[in-house]
Amino acid sequence: MADPKTRRSAFETVVKKYHEPLYWKVRRMVLYHEDANDIMQNVFLKAWANLDDFQQKSKISTWLYRIAVNEALDFLRRQKTGSVVGNEEDVSVSNRLTADPYFDGDELQALLQEAIAHLPDVQRMVFTLRYYDEMKYAEMSKLLDTSEGALKASYHLAVKKITDYVRQHQV
Repeated sequence: MADPKTRRSAFETVVKKYHEPLYWKVRRMVLYHEDANDIMQNVFLKAWANLDDFQQKSKISTWLYRIAVNEALDFLRRQKTGSVVGNEEDVSVSNRLTADPYFDGDELQALLQEAIAHLPDVQRMVFTLRYYDEMKYAEMSKLLDTSEGALKASYHLAVKKITDYVRQHQV
């Protein structure tokens, strides 16, 4: 991508290849299609603007995932006033998901998403990367620049909180 003549074409190829997997990583973190689309625009704008800074020490997919995760976390921080979603929003999460034409789950899936929405940002991110993407802790450690032990602890705490939430709210 160093050659200015082929740079745009090469970047378009990267966008086509990574848009969908990145979209689903982001979507699982932020829950809603519109929010995920907005974040994805920011991800690729930021990647394009910082292409010269990409040092090729990691794969381009890792670099893009890191940008996507950081953008999703920034979005979540801006959306939240506290560390968990409040009770008034519980119904909103479920209602918005089941009304979303892009959501193809059932009531149990909506309940799982509500439980995930109640997690602190870091636990939510670690859970989604491990559970949905089956990302290994070593890869996550590089992506998030933290220890594997901390990631394992976050994941197991998230699983416990989700399990407890689903048990309490299941009809």
